[in-house]
Amino acid sequence: MSDLTHRIARCFVLVLLCLGGYAAHAEPYLAVQMGLKCGQCHVNPTGGGLRTTFGDVFAQTVLPAQHLDAGTDNWTGQLGQYLRAGGDLRFDGSVTQAPNTKTVQQFQNEQTRVYLEADVIPNRLLAYVDEQVAPGGALNREAYMVYWSATHDWYLKAGQMYLPFGLRLQDQTALIYTATGINMTTPDQGVEFGWERGHWDAQFAVSNGTAGGAVTSNGKQSSGQLSYVQSLWRVGVAANFNAQSGGSKSAYAIFGGLRTGPISWLAQAEVTNDESIANSQGKQLGTLLEANWLIARGNNLKITQEFLNPNREVANAERTRWSLVYELTPIQFVQVRTGVRYSDGIPQDDSEHQRLYFVELHGFF
Repeated sequence: MSDLTHRIARCFVLVLLCLGGYAAHAEPYLAVQMGLKCGQCHVNPTGGGLRTTFGDVFAQTVLPAQHLDAGTDNWTGQLGQYLRAGGDLRFDGSVTQAPNTKTVQQFQNEQTRVYLEADVIPNRLLAYVDEQVAPGGALNREAYMVYWSATHDWYLKAGQMYLPFGLRLQDQTALIYTATGINMTTPDQGVEFGWERGHWDAQFAVSNGTAGGAVTSNGKQSSGQLSYVQSLWRVGVAANFNAQSGGSKSAYAIFGGLRTGPISWLAQAEVTNDESIANSQGKQLGTLLEANWLIARGNNLKITQEFLNPNREVANAERTRWSLVYELTPIQFVQVRTGVRYSDGIPQDDSEHQRLYFVELHGFF
C-alpha cells in the first residue's frame, strides 16, 4: 500500500470512529438497565437471537434516540398467524496494531443472520432456527423446538442451542469466553430444561460436548445456571462439565449485574480446569467488569476491564484487556458503535499487546 493510500485509509477509519456508536444483540446490560430477564426481549429464554414482540417494540420505541414515525404499526416480525422472522447484519471497519507487526486495516462483513420462529401450538410449542448466511456459506447456529408449560414457568428444549453459562455478551472475543470456550459461536446439540418462577431463573442442559468434530465417545457435556433477578440487581452461578475423551474440562462462574442511576454494571468471574492439558497446565482464571453509562436516550458509553490467567501454574502469564466503546442508536433498526481495545500480556509476545480501533454498523429487525 502506498503512503498516500495508507493515509487515506487511516483518515477514513478515523472519521468513522468520530461519527460512530453501536447495537443491541444479546446485550445483558440492557436487561440490567431495565430490570428485566433476558427472555423478556428474546425468544431464547437465555438471550440472543430473535426478539420477542416486546423486544421488537422496545427496540423501536425505547432504545433509539429518535423514533422515525412512518405512520404504520411497529414491526413485530409477524409474517402470518403462526410465523415470525427477524435478522441481524453487522459490518465493520478496523485497524489493528501490534509491536513489530505490520498494521492491519480491513472492512469485514462480520455476520448476516436470519431468524425464523414457528408457533406450532401458540404459546406452548414452537420451532426456532438461527441461520448465519454470511460470510461464507450458510452456517446453522441454533435449531430447536421448545415446549412450554401452560403457566410458562418451565420449558423443555431439544436441538442445537447455545449453552447456558453466565453472561451472554455481544463480544464473542471476550477473555472469559477464551477460558471456557462457551459462547455464541459454539452451540451444541442436546436437551435443556428451564425453570422460571418469580425472581428465580434456572437452566440445565445435557449435550454432546463442544470439543469439535464428530462424537467419538460416550462422554457428554452438562451445563447449568441459576440466577436471581431484582429490578436493581441480579446475581447468578453457573457450572459446566465436559467429559472429553482426552480429559474432562470443568468450569464454574459467578456473575451479576447492578444498576446505579444511569450506570449499569456487569461482572463475571470464573475458574476453568482442562485436564486434557498435561502437567496441570489447563487451570485458568477469567474475570470481566463492565460499566454502561446511559448518557442520554440512544447514547451509551461502555468501559470494560478483562483479565485472564491462562495457566495458574505459571507466574506472570496474565493477560488484560481494556475497552472503551461509544454506542449510538440514532433511529430504530440501526445502531453503530465505535471504540478502542488495548490488550496487554507477557512482554515477549507481541500479539498480546494489540491495539484495535473499530467502527461497526448493525442493522436489525
